[in-house]
Amino acid sequence: MDSHDWDRRYADSALVWSAGPNQFVESELADLSPGRAIDVAAGEGRNSIWLAERGWQVTAVDFSRAGLDKGRAVAQRRGGDLGVEWLLADVVNDDLGRDTYDLAVVAYLQLPAEQRRAAVRRAFTALRDGGTLLVVAHDSTNLTEGTGGPQEPAVLYTAEDVLADLDGERFEVVRAERVAREVLLAEGSPDQEPRTAYDALVRVVRTDPR
Repeated sequence: MDSHDWDRRYADSALVWSAGPNQFVESELADLSPGRAIDVAAGEGRNSIWLAERGWQVTAVDFSRAGLDKGRAVAQRRGGDLGVEWLLADVVNDDLGRDTYDLAVVAYLQLPAEQRRAAVRRAFTALRDGGTLLVVAHDSTNLTEGTGGPQEPAVLYTAEDVLADLDGERFEVVRAERVAREVLLAEGSPDQEPRTAYDALVRVVRTDPR
């Protein structure tokens, strides 16, 4: 999907994603001391807003103007702009800065391998020494073992794929594994029992000053 496809998707719904942060973003980052953060492919900004409410100075980056506009509107309803910078940019091709951020979040970025690698490396390069990169994604095994998520294998990946994307960089691995997430089917479905979705989760700390 290109930016126009995402613009149409975001325009067609009140919120495509939940208003609260992703559960793994929340659980992994809740104890970090606030600093400067970049939310790569931020969409409607749910993770950016959560970080900002916790004292982070956040740059929310996405190539969908409609998604960023919705995020800005949600932030206004939650108590003002919250200090979030809403930046229209292509995370594959545009410069995200160097040695700038204490945290980079890449949550559910759905791109083929070559483009994903470029985006992940740009997010990592934007970190200061000691900065944290957190990647959460629909795991490749979710297609056959899990529930929901994209049904296109080319945009699914694993924790090992993310670590391979960072080959040549220096970092400490805090966590890199497949994780389970309980989901409910669409409202009105006759089966409302929780199902299991599988995500790839990678958390690393950059250890190589540039």
